[in-house]
Amino acid sequence: MAKTSIVDKEAQHFGGMAADWWDPEGKSAMLHKLNPVRLAYIRDMIDMHWQCDEHGFKPLEGRNALDVGCGAGLLAEPLARLGAKVTAVDAAPELIAVARDHAIGQGLQIDYRATGVEDLDGQFDLVISMEVVEHVADPQGFIDVLAARLAPGGLMILSTPNKTAWSKLLTITLAEGLGQIPKGTHDFDKFIDPDTMRGLLAHAGLEVIDFEGIAMSPTRGLHLSEDLKLNYLVAAEWAGESR
Repeated sequence: MAKTSIVDKEAQHFGGMAADWWDPEGKSAMLHKLNPVRLAYIRDMIDMHWQCDEHGFKPLEGRNALDVGCGAGLLAEPLARLGAKVTAVDAAPELIAVARDHAIGQGLQIDYRATGVEDLDGQFDLVISMEVVEHVADPQGFIDVLAARLAPGGLMILSTPNKTAWSKLLTITLAEGLGQIPKGTHDFDKFIDPDTMRGLLAHAGLEVIDFEGIAMSPTRGLHLSEDLKLNYLVAAEWAGESR
């Protein structure tokens, strides 16, 4: 078995949220609010990267996708609906069990596996890992392994909280303090700023092609923004590949 990036207490923490993961009012309510924002960005990057018809229903038809840290499938299922052959992994077996059952109920075929990405073989056109890199034992090692799973001409998309006072205030002090996110979900010391993220990706042989912020406002809620202070998404491809 390859050296794992999994932190057992992190897997146990998220596994304990499995029962109501698909409840938009449950412990994962913030993920349900975040998911449409992430999906909008992912769709934009897919269309740009592969020059897809932005009005097409299945831009990932004929491509395979890997969702690392998939939880109970909030993102894996939309990727399958976009036409991808999806493999999705998570360290928490409880989450994978819920994900499998939910996918069956939706008539979707998704290859769910309770394992770390280090134990996968093969390469994927699209590699996605949302709100995961800040929970692993070794961020550089984790991104190196993600890169090893990325096919030539592929696209990688990650998201993570920025390491700012604003992010700490909203994510930990307020969201966790007020119970909008379960306490203990985040460790500010493990947050990653965009410059550090660019370096981690470069070390793995990848080039950043886009950063986009996820901001919060009273009128718009969570939304895509040029403001990276709270949380951000990053898209990358193999360095030297033509866009």
